Amino acid sequence: MRALNLGILAHIDAGKTSLTERLLFDAGVIDAMGSVDRGNTQTDTMALERQRGITIRSAVASFVVNDVTINLIDTPGHPDFIAEVERTLACLDAVVLVVSAVEGVQAQTRVLMRTLQRLQIPTLIFVNKIDRMGADPEGVVARIADKLTPAILPMQRVVTAGERGADVVTPGATEHAFVSKLAEALAENDAAVLEAVIADRALPYADLQRSLAQQTGAGQIHPIFFGSAMTGVGIASLMAGITGLLPVGQGDAAAELSGIIFKIDRGPAGEKIAYVRLFSGVLHARERLQYGNGHHEKVTAISMFDRGWKSGATCIAAGQIGQIRGLVHARVGDAIGANPRRRATALRPLPSKPGFRRNSPVTGPGYGWPSANWRNRIR
Repeated sequence: MRALNLGILAHIDAGKTSLTERLLFDAGVIDAMGSVDRGNTQTDTMALERQRGITIRSAVASFVVNDVTINLIDTPGHPDFIAEVERTLACLDAVVLVVSAVEGVQAQTRVLMRTLQRLQIPTLIFVNKIDRMGADPEGVVARIADKLTPAILPMQRVVTAGERGADVVTPGATEHAFVSKLAEALAENDAAVLEAVIADRALPYADLQRSLAQQTGAGQIHPIFFGSAMTGVGIASLMAGITGLLPVGQGDAAAELSGIIFKIDRGPAGEKIAYVRLFSGVLHARERLQYGNGHHEKVTAISMFDRGWKSGATCIAAGQIGQIRGLVHARVGDAIGANPRRRATALRPLPSKPGFRRNSPVTGPGYGWPSANWRNRIR
């Protein structure tokens, strides 16, 4: 079965964990949605996370759509835990960036989007909380284009935003205005579409959809979906976008073993449990593994994520995420295999303002006051 390793990223309180709960609920993995306020969500398992109502550590949950296993990685939104997000980026195939329809684009949103573009990670944008008082989806789209990227394409219209009955309308092939806007957006990176637009010639809608999927997978355009994780409005369209527009993780199982450890947990006896993403090859239980700084140890057990739960497995294949035990010296960021694939994932924060410490824990050294045109460079 193919796998898609999907990150859920956002500024704090935009609704990442609630969206994760909704996706798991709609996929039939959980019987009832948990609540961040009640501290009973599927992915916030630490006592402090439940007490504070925030995500501190990244967590993995999974569900199956058709023949694809989607591994959801819920990440922290608070800048104090930005290191958790950095570790997660190394293992992702694609991302859903969540933006609140009320608060809109925030500081952490800009940092995340800039990094996703630099790494060319395919990204969908989900404007959440359209049913909240003060929601302004159109204004948020304008700010996304201004502050994040102009390479966006709204896929829906919001009806009665800011009210409990807020809903979305998804246009299709018969809506000329949407098809024209779709073609104009795709013409930026597709010569065939550009030629058709210049010649005022209509292309088959299936061709436009195919081009949209290709450009989304290449990180050249970012479709925007709207909805509410709490009510479920718009989630079906988002799910269709996830499965139809994002590239499923590919890997050569016959190639040399290559992967990365992106998270470490502890078992009941204090033993290390390493979360691994494989890019190529196959890792078997009881196999002797080379990883990190020349360590060679035996993998004593393997677990995979299956419809929200962990279960024992005999191997992990290319493109998949799993847990392995037996690596005593494992550390986050350790490469697996002799010729590991690496991705530079450091998040670059926004420049500090006058009066801020030049070497603060968030910005680090070298992020003092920059040249006068910094505002244009970070937009």
